[in-house]
Amino acid sequence: MESLLVSSSLTTSPIFCSSKHALIPKPQNLFFSTARLALFTCAAQQMNNSPPPSTAAAKEVKLWGGRFEESVTDAVEKFTESISFDKALYKQDIMGSKAHASMLAKQGLMSDSDRDTIIKGLEEIERQIEAGQFVWRTDREDVHMNIEAALTDLVGEPAKKLHTARSRNDQVATDFRLWCRDAIDTIISHIKNLQIAMVKLALQNEGLIVPGYTHLQRAQPVLLQHLLLAYVEQLERDAGRLLDCRARVNFCPLGACALAGTGLPIDRFMTSEALGFTAPMRNSIDAVSDRDFVLELLSTNSITAVHLSRLGEEWVLWASEEFGFLTPSDSVSTGSSIMPQKKNPDPMELVRGKSARVIGDLVSLLVLCKGLPHAYNRDLQEDKEPVFDSVKAIVGMLEVSAEFAQNVSFNRERIQKALPAGHLDATTLADYLGIPFRTSHDIVGRSVALCVARKCELQDLSLDELNSLHPIFDKDVYEFLGVENSIKKFSSYGSTGSECVAGQLDYWIDRLSISRER
Repeated sequence: MESLLVSSSLTTSPIFCSSKHALIPKPQNLFFSTARLALFTCAAQQMNNSPPPSTAAAKEVKLWGGRFEESVTDAVEKFTESISFDKALYKQDIMGSKAHASMLAKQGLMSDSDRDTIIKGLEEIERQIEAGQFVWRTDREDVHMNIEAALTDLVGEPAKKLHTARSRNDQVATDFRLWCRDAIDTIISHIKNLQIAMVKLALQNEGLIVPGYTHLQRAQPVLLQHLLLAYVEQLERDAGRLLDCRARVNFCPLGACALAGTGLPIDRFMTSEALGFTAPMRNSIDAVSDRDFVLELLSTNSITAVHLSRLGEEWVLWASEEFGFLTPSDSVSTGSSIMPQKKNPDPMELVRGKSARVIGDLVSLLVLCKGLPHAYNRDLQEDKEPVFDSVKAIVGMLEVSAEFAQNVSFNRERIQKALPAGHLDATTLADYLGIPFRTSHDIVGRSVALCVARKCELQDLSLDELNSLHPIFDKDVYEFLGVENSIKKFSSYGSTGSECVAGQLDYWIDRLSISRER
């Protein structure tokens, strides 16, 4: 006769024998014959007034399934599950559950013994997850139900007390805020790494003058250091936006329950403090329905992505034969499958390209949240994947941009040969004249026209030729002509003058704790 070893736990290996999912307890250390087990099963079926199960494997009862008489179909289960992506929240979910259990015990809503059992069980589940031993089940829908059901399997009855004064609505909002908080810290650290790489690149290229562009036309000479520090400034604003966002993320929804709070004597300030939040959210409806923090994070990521895209575009252009200003090392370049001579700056092209998906993630979330009624709606399950994607993309973009910055060189000879073209010192010459600017603009414009006709630069014009345009020119004019002299004349705060740029570099070296040693 076949026999079956069964456990005393009501949840370790439950048997479901009807469409109402009757739960059959299995006494510990007893061997039941198939016949006796059948009698036990039939008795339970009669108690539930339901037909016997089909030969097909019965589904596990949902933790919310008491009101239901039928299981969801396979198609619905597959369509509605989120465990395939929200398992990324496991660490935050376990953190929140530990804090919640401790609060329930302090408030007398569970015993200290049950709290300790729950916390120990949660730590074991976390160990299993990180060791790759945990089995994620789609029939348990999401990360919360997977962990709670596994905890019940592991420790039994005490686990059933964990969901007291808590809903999946406030639980997921808490987990998500914790995850976003961690993500913000990670992104900020990568922003700093890129800033450091850019400042170090600036230190390596002291005194190198490059053409500055407006409308992608040559405009004025600038120090390369000045241009690189412009990106450092943009990144600093990106980090500042993230810090602002983090401050608004850092409020705790836990204890808001489904939407209305609870009549049980919980202490939301305790759980908030335990999880490192500033305070509990004031309004329980807002707590479970708010996704502003997600929209703000994705908006900030989108702005950062735009900045990185502009950097990518500039360096892709500069690496081209037409510019030839920049050469990436082989370690950050790729070749062509058909043209053996090619060396492509693919990483920065992808930085430019991935900005599109980061912006797309923001648009997805904006459309998702548009028109949603209060409070929680299942639509909000769709907020996770765009956020996970956005954070992954922006971290990758920052990381590879820093890697690229550490593996490029600027072609001084090519840049110096290119500098004379474009009359970059024209504005400096207009400043030299010291007369109403519109008048000096006209005089210098005619001087440039003469250079174009003669195919020469402003500094190549003789004093007589300049005086033929206007008698105001004197021999000291040549101290203002040429890109090197032009750079020396910039002195306004924040300008590209050598002293100004040196001051900017000192600021960033100090702020980012960079060593000047190369």
